[in-house]
Amino acid sequence: MIYAPKIQATTLWFIALTATLAAAAAMLAAPLRADIIRVDIIGNSFLNALTAAGVPYSQPARTTAEGQSVCPMLVQPGGDFDSVVSKMAIGNGMSEKTAGIFTIVAIATYCPAMIAPLIPSRLTG
Repeated sequence: MIYAPKIQATTLWFIALTATLAAAAAMLAAPLRADIIRVDIIGNSFLNALTAAGVPYSQPARTTAEGQSVCPMLVQPGGDFDSVVSKMAIGNGMSEKTAGIFTIVAIATYCPAMIAPLIPSRLTG
């Protein structure tokens, strides 16, 4: 009986620690899961838009990764729409037309704010 209070205190401390860790894990997992769902939704939207535009693809994960690579290429020094289209065409075996459509869909999906700066002369009426 002498050790009973010590065992209870240790048990309570362990339960409290476990509950704290579980709560922290739940709080951290929720935003991570939301980010994964968001990425999946955006990726699916990109793939659906490619399909609607008539751009074929056989590997969804690779195609999504290629689409996500378009925006960083645009902001690199010397990056512009034509250079990205050329890289997409050469690197993925697409025609220039298909690569252009692919690039437009990628920009519209992953970095829509880049559309206006790419076509300033076309926006004036």
